[in-house]
Amino acid sequence: MTTTATRPARSARHHQIVGLSTAFGIGMLVAVQSRLNGELGQVLADGVAAALISFGSGLLILLIATALIPRIRSSLGSVWRAIRTPMRGHGGLRWWHCIGGVAGAFLVATQSITVSVIGVAVFTVAVVAGQAVSSLVVDRLGFGPAGPQPYTTLRVVGAVMALAAVVLAVSSQLSHPDGLLLAVLPALGGIGTAVQQAINGRVARTASRDGYGAVAAGVVNFLVGFVALLVVFLGDLALRGAPRSLPSEPWLYLGGACGVIFISAAAAVIRVVGVFVLGLGTIAGQLIASLFIDLFLPAADKAVTLPVVAGTVLALVAVVVAAVPNLRR
Repeated sequence: MTTTATRPARSARHHQIVGLSTAFGIGMLVAVQSRLNGELGQVLADGVAAALISFGSGLLILLIATALIPRIRSSLGSVWRAIRTPMRGHGGLRWWHCIGGVAGAFLVATQSITVSVIGVAVFTVAVVAGQAVSSLVVDRLGFGPAGPQPYTTLRVVGAVMALAAVVLAVSSQLSHPDGLLLAVLPALGGIGTAVQQAINGRVARTASRDGYGAVAAGVVNFLVGFVALLVVFLGDLALRGAPRSLPSEPWLYLGGACGVIFISAAAAVIRVVGVFVLGLGTIAGQLIASLFIDLFLPAADKAVTLPVVAGTVLALVAVVVAAVPNLRR
């Protein structure tokens, strides 16, 4: 009897370990995407063009999947019906819930513009800080599918620590205003990421309760982001002219595929580990991987400094502190 009773517990524990490991891997993949898009932007000398290529390749992959898998098309149909009839019980979806891709487009463009200058580690710490602070407001206003959530002391402390982490990480650049300004851009991208995740969560819930709903939300996200980047690129093309020739290295074009992979992986494990713990594991993987990338495959012309390492560690501590109430529950 005891042996039979412990089997479900062991199975659940195994699923939790696999889910958390996957979340950590998702974060590492986000850091890799930052490096790829930053390198592509540097080669093209045009961050907007690099972001457009990244979003375009990801959108192409998702459109092929949509054409091949009827469940994705069905989920997209649910989203369309919810937008057309928002007051008839189709999930309460509004048109502005589908523009999260604009924030995603801004973040990818920021990757392409800043990573080659400030490095992946500083970029990631700035994004985490912006996301931590913005998440407090987004949760309180109830933008996400879980509805309004109150402030807690530990979450506020965690957000303040995240801000301190980004200040510490960029402290060596305080005498260089250009580098400091570039660090502000990923922080703004992090703020937009929190809003994007919340409203994309609403789209996914409306589309379907299974993983196909998350993929459908990804299709909407990539489509909107691609259109936004295309408009900006056309304006940039008229003002500054065409970017440099496309590079021949195939690995520089994998940023969009990275985005599709971690969206799909998140949809697969979110029912096992939950939304908040998934985010915690993702951020942890992203911070640690970004630091190792800058240590062994630096994108910037400077070594990783002690303030950057200390800022990364402090950002990790901030995420854990903010997550304590949720982990207890």
